[in-house]
Amino acid sequence: MLVMASLWRIKQASVSIKAGYVIACPAEAVWGLSCDPWNLSAVTFLCEMKQRPLSKGVIVASGDVAHFAPLLDGLNDEERTRVLSSWPGPVTWLVPNRGYFPSWVTGESNEVAIRVTSARALSSLCLELGGPLVTTSANWAGAQPARHLFQVRRYFGSRMTVVPGEVDLAGKPSTIKRIKTGEVLR
Repeated sequence: MLVMASLWRIKQASVSIKAGYVIACPAEAVWGLSCDPWNLSAVTFLCEMKQRPLSKGVIVASGDVAHFAPLLDGLNDEERTRVLSSWPGPVTWLVPNRGYFPSWVTGESNEVAIRVTSARALSSLCLELGGPLVTTSANWAGAQPARHLFQVRRYFGSRMTVVPGEVDLAGKPSTIKRIKTGEVLR
């Protein structure tokens, strides 16, 4: 259970995201940047911060598998079982988007990268907002992902709303798998 100060910070981050801002939040093994996936300006700004092309697409995470029901309903039983057995946790799946998320989330792909996170702070934030969030490592493209808050601040300054917490320093960034082929991309 999150302590009262953390609950207040979750609510503060929720207000920032609803206002179109990018926030910093710990994920499973690295700090991430998050924003509203349906807000083009927010996703564009996040990609500009990272110096990453919007055409590459971004990962979307949630604390509740129900937030991805429209995407999972299109999978066959075996695919759905594979996905659900890996969650919550640091496994991101590329699944057919079927027009659910906008093109600025999927990039130049017909697939979308989704994950039900086991990171308590990120999960709590998604549950507070009632939906999934963009989550991408807090670093410039090609640089080492931030494992500590001071690294997030070095990359992006100190004015960003931050959800407090820690990452699993022994962990690795999420594995990314393609559901249709089983191919491991990262």
